[in-house]
Amino acid sequence: MGMDFSTLRTLISRYCAGEENWVDSRTVYIGHKEPPPGTEAFIQQRFPDNRIVSSKYTFWNFIPKNMFEQFRRVANFYFLIIFLVQLIIDTPTSPVTSGLPLFFVITVTAIKQGYEDWLRHKADNAVNKCPVHVVQHGKVTRKQSRKLRVGDVVFVKEDETFPCDLILLSSSRDDGTCYVTTASLDGESSHKTYYAVQDTKAYRTEKEVDSIHATIECEQPQPDLYKFVGRINIYMDNEPVARPLGSENLLLRGATLKNTEYIYAVAIYTGMETKMALNYQSKCQKRSAVEKSMNAYLVVYLCILISKAVINTALKYAWQADTNRDEPWYNQRTETERQRHVVIRAFTDFLAFMVLFNYIIPVSMYVTVEMQKFLGSYFIVWDDEMLDEELGERAVVNTSDLNEELGQVEYVFTDKTGTLTENNMEFIECCVDGHVYVPNVICNGQVMPGAGMDMIDSSPGPEAREREELFFRALCLCHTVQVKEEDTVDGIKQGIHQGKSTSFYISSSPDEVALVEGVKGLGFTYLRLKDSHMEILNRDDEIESFELLEVLTFDSVRRRMSVIVRDSRGELYLFCKGADSSIFPRVVSGKVEQVRARVEHNAVEGLRTLCVAYRPLSPEQYQEVCHQLSGAKLALQDRDKRLAEAYDQIEKDLILLGATAVEDRLQEKAADTIESLHKAGIKVWVLTGDKMETAAATCYASKLFHRNTQILELTTKRTEEQSLHDVLFDLSRTVLRQHGTLPRDNFSSLSGDCTDFGLIIDGATLSAVMRPDQEDSNSGNYKEIFLEICRNCSAVLCCRMAPLQKAQIVKLIKASKEHPITLAIGDGANDVSMILEAHVGIGIMGKEGRQAVRNSDYAIPKFKHLKKMLLVHGHYYYIRISELVQYFFYKNVCFIFPQFLYQFFCGFSQQPLYDTAYLTLYNISFTSLPILLYSLIEQHINMDILKKDPSLYRDIAKNSLLQWSTFIYWTVLGVYDAIVMFFGAYFLFDNTTFTSNGQMFGNWTFGTLVFTVLVFTVTFKLALDTHYWTWINHFVIWGSLIFFVVFSLLWGGIIWPFLNYQRMYYVFMQMLSSGPAWLSIILLITASLLPDVVKKVIWRALWPTTTERIQSADKLYKGQLSEFTPLASLHAPSKTSSHRRGSGNQGNAQNPRRSEPFNKKIMFTRWQKTPDYSTFTPLLRFADGSRHLRQGRAYGEAGPETSV
Repeated sequence: MGMDFSTLRTLISRYCAGEENWVDSRTVYIGHKEPPPGTEAFIQQRFPDNRIVSSKYTFWNFIPKNMFEQFRRVANFYFLIIFLVQLIIDTPTSPVTSGLPLFFVITVTAIKQGYEDWLRHKADNAVNKCPVHVVQHGKVTRKQSRKLRVGDVVFVKEDETFPCDLILLSSSRDDGTCYVTTASLDGESSHKTYYAVQDTKAYRTEKEVDSIHATIECEQPQPDLYKFVGRINIYMDNEPVARPLGSENLLLRGATLKNTEYIYAVAIYTGMETKMALNYQSKCQKRSAVEKSMNAYLVVYLCILISKAVINTALKYAWQADTNRDEPWYNQRTETERQRHVVIRAFTDFLAFMVLFNYIIPVSMYVTVEMQKFLGSYFIVWDDEMLDEELGERAVVNTSDLNEELGQVEYVFTDKTGTLTENNMEFIECCVDGHVYVPNVICNGQVMPGAGMDMIDSSPGPEAREREELFFRALCLCHTVQVKEEDTVDGIKQGIHQGKSTSFYISSSPDEVALVEGVKGLGFTYLRLKDSHMEILNRDDEIESFELLEVLTFDSVRRRMSVIVRDSRGELYLFCKGADSSIFPRVVSGKVEQVRARVEHNAVEGLRTLCVAYRPLSPEQYQEVCHQLSGAKLALQDRDKRLAEAYDQIEKDLILLGATAVEDRLQEKAADTIESLHKAGIKVWVLTGDKMETAAATCYASKLFHRNTQILELTTKRTEEQSLHDVLFDLSRTVLRQHGTLPRDNFSSLSGDCTDFGLIIDGATLSAVMRPDQEDSNSGNYKEIFLEICRNCSAVLCCRMAPLQKAQIVKLIKASKEHPITLAIGDGANDVSMILEAHVGIGIMGKEGRQAVRNSDYAIPKFKHLKKMLLVHGHYYYIRISELVQYFFYKNVCFIFPQFLYQFFCGFSQQPLYDTAYLTLYNISFTSLPILLYSLIEQHINMDILKKDPSLYRDIAKNSLLQWSTFIYWTVLGVYDAIVMFFGAYFLFDNTTFTSNGQMFGNWTFGTLVFTVLVFTVTFKLALDTHYWTWINHFVIWGSLIFFVVFSLLWGGIIWPFLNYQRMYYVFMQMLSSGPAWLSIILLITASLLPDVVKKVIWRALWPTTTERIQSADKLYKGQLSEFTPLASLHAPSKTSSHRRGSGNQGNAQNPRRSEPFNKKIMFTRWQKTPDYSTFTPLLRFADGSRHLRQGRAYGEAGPETSV
């Protein structure tokens, strides 16, 4: 009641205080000190302690909670119902037959989960009892981590881990900063800088820290590691001073203090409210296409089961319509049975038949599938070809539920920077008012650092030189780069003045490091940030100091950042840098056209461009800026929105200074990977925030676009000239005129008899296409038209994309009528949304943090590893699990259909055909291990061949091995085998001289004979489907058969005292003592397998797939096909594969080198007919892989109305 009253009091107090949004924030009292009287109401809030609980169970709730979780699975719950029915009514089979397999599955799972949870308990105890240092009454005391409370002031030393989420108050460093590694949180091993509160950073002793009188208001706990909003109210002379708090002040639990002797910080989130604990919860579950097929098959077999039970129940009562059959003299009913209502008797019989036939639903399939996915995922992790030695990183599997989905991908959505490119930026040039400068110029074979070369106009005059220096100062000041402290090696200090090639600048953005290092080559060196003063070294070796007043941080929506500085003369400047699309609209003066021309020139060459501008501020303007920013920064609600509005008001009326060009090289084998994906029938889309020209150049270099690709533009520039409606319909007519009214499939892009189309769309146009309410009522459905255009394009480039738009594109394709399987791959935080949206999300272990890796299903070191992940691992995973699913249903049809047929010969009396032991162990022991091993190591085609010929991927596309036709074939095959087994044994048993002494066999011998043929048939069937044989295959397959024989000999050769019946005694031995039994077993196995073998031989001879041709050729060449045989001749003749593009034999595009002669011109060409590309060979040198693209935009015309 006390806690309830406290909560009520808090609610009333907050409401009276006028805080309408009190639920969204909390107040923390530093050191648990009450605020001075009259300043604010003291409301003591209750927060959890610092105890971490990662375990799911306790000693008391383990059994009920674990049972509840396991029986939430449909299969487990189904078999529980069957087991209960067997206990309640008189069923033909023992409850052991259902109970034992269910008990085995439940027990094994419970033991596994219980052990894992015990390990979590053990780890939790170690963490919760770890000692921490807390400042109390001016002294540092020790307490256990679990006893920490919100408001405690914590003392942390170097290399110690933060025990909870803390706000940094002060550190041992003079500037109040500290360095932290967050590897355990997001995988980033680089040192990050965090900042102490400005008013408390000077407090360096326990007594000084204990004297702090302040409260912190901040948002309630939320899991985003990179977002925090709060403010601190510091009471000095009873007058509160408010300061904003952000993520740069927040030290997260799990991070480690580095290169800082000690810090003091206050706890604001503890225990399960820390961001690390809130990130324990997993992402939403994704389901693969195979799993959906498996569930659909399960429903079908459930319907078959119910149908069998209904048919048998009806036939039973039809059979018993004759009184002599209903109550034969040897089986009279009791009086109770006679008085029971016929409906109740019919329902009981229906349940009994359900129990008898329930084994058609494979109980062990789910366990086998889980084991196959879990164990199979290690093949990706262990693959040495997917190890990056430079990074020391292997592929990571975050979820094993989607392994087979890697073999079904139809669309790949990839980021550009850091995914296709290295994200290793190199400063190329800068342009100031039309004058171009490069950091190093080659003259007479010697490199001249720090020189400038004018490539457009004559050398700049004094006024222009002043603007040039202002531009270089802007580059030195407008960034968030930090200078790494000097390292001492063998007593010699190394630093930024030593002229070493090693970078001493660190930043979360490689672009910023490249710019700062590039401008250093032009004579201006950024030295350090000390006490809010930025120091730079100019060309005259003079140190200039600028006071850093404000930083307007970069975000992907605004696409720019700014700083406000004051120079030594007291003059105020706002320096801004960003994308040209975000800078040019805000510029009021400067040589805009000259700079714009250079920006477009560099973008066409594939360089990343940024524009730099400035704005002088008067003291009055600066005061207004401070007022706008302080109001936004102190807001607890909608801080990001208010800051964006403030930035928008501040970053205006700019004067353009110039632009920079940075090169981001293409990753090794990126072009080869994209080309292989195209050959595999996978469409590749590039989604990037870069300029269209820059991104298009990269697409050509990476062979996403080829020189025969006809480019369609759906951009803002086009929609300004024509309406969006007209542009969309023009493009639609263009592609449909070429390909007809039928949409192209994923593989038609490989046909040589039709033109390849490539689409380029920008973010603004995409927003117009996606807008639900169109202003023009006659516009039609833009999304459908857009999708129709995309279906007929071999590749699509989406540029100027915001992170949310990337996810929208993926969602749009997922929801299209074909429902294709999508894969998204990226390396940065801006790719997380599309990674989560796609069916399969892959993170690249790049240089933009580990957010993409943390949120992905799989993570790989480089883009090139995607080729093997899809074409090899994905191919194998899908082949294996498809066979597993079909085989499980097949062998259960073979198992239970003879039971169904047997009822016609036993008066529908629910007499089981098989013994209880065989019913129980069939799926658990006799047939489960061979298929599990098959699903782990089967390789139907050599790995090298799959890599060499990506088109083999198309043979498994569209879930081809789990189509309904294939499912029906396996089911019919199972029914056929069951009929052969049953009636073959039946007719053989009809011979009275089956044994040498003339003795007749009984029904248990009959059932044992059928079961023996069954076990050998389904095992041999798997052996015939196995292409990759190892010693372990032989051991498991033949070992399973030997185990069955040995078990049967022991089961029938010993009188078991715990059984109340001995009906199987000597049955198996008696059967084997008969020569005709041996012959019948051999004949029935052969008859069962022969049709499937004949069908495969005929199909391979007359209608072979590409995969089957490759298999046959590989056997002919004894496994050396991948080395000696041209694969093109082995493909099945088809329109798709017979017309290959000539680009297939092109090598991988090499990394570009700026040192090559620059002799390209920007050309704007409009063709009235199909262009002769040979005329433009100098412009298309990228096509032969010799170097990076350096060409202008080329436009052709496919028709009289549409420009492409």
